[in-house]
Amino acid sequence: MKVLFALLLSFSTPLLALGQEMSPQPRWLIDAPTAGLLPRGSFNIDFRFYEQNGLLAQFEIGVFNQAMIGFSFGGQDIVGNEAVKWNPKVEFSARIRVIDEGISSPAVAAGYQSQGPGAYSEADSLKRYATKSKGLYVVVSKNFGSAMGDVGVHAGVNRSLEDADGDGDFSGFVGIDKSLGQDISVVAEYDFALNDNEDNTLGSGKGFLNLGGRWALSRKLAIEVDIKNIFQDGSRNPYPDRELRILFFEEF
Repeated sequence: MKVLFALLLSFSTPLLALGQEMSPQPRWLIDAPTAGLLPRGSFNIDFRFYEQNGLLAQFEIGVFNQAMIGFSFGGQDIVGNEAVKWNPKVEFSARIRVIDEGISSPAVAAGYQSQGPGAYSEADSLKRYATKSKGLYVVVSKNFGSAMGDVGVHAGVNRSLEDADGDGDFSGFVGIDKSLGQDISVVAEYDFALNDNEDNTLGSGKGFLNLGGRWALSRKLAIEVDIKNIFQDGSRNPYPDRELRILFFEEF
């Protein structure tokens, strides 16, 4: 075990200082946050195309070396001849890096996210997104670099404030990202969904397993394809969800 631990440390690559250039770790896996941040003086626009002709736009800004904020808004039936169903309000996110990553220690970040993935339900007993937002969370991230590409490992706990369904339990999530050369990366995440497994909730207790692949067309533009809810948690859809993302990064 000591030899294995020493080898891992020898391949460990801390998160970049985030004032120099973009971090090799993503700021989000698919729906799960990481401890990564935008560099100060930069912004990111993330477009998500999802079920029911849905479109979600998220705008994030690196305000300090150790903090970023974001806003998001979207709706369903954006394309087609049905009336557009807008989300009820603009949602907010924020993240602060509490501890920077070291050679033998992970980065730690705390944050808040009110935007949940998927369609919004107006039912009085729900008042939530298809997958609950993370709400308040703490996440740890560790990057391991090698000649075969970087590997990032992430884990966190969260308390969603979407609890009108009566399930306000703490939950947690884990994930991993792996680079395949300079331009391609794959991601996997699992949300335990402990806050979405009661009788009045949409979930059934299996949790959410999501997989994705990202292609960086340039330093500023990337596209991603995600397969979500592989365990088919809940009864909303008999098949896993398929989503497309377009991500754009720029500096002020």
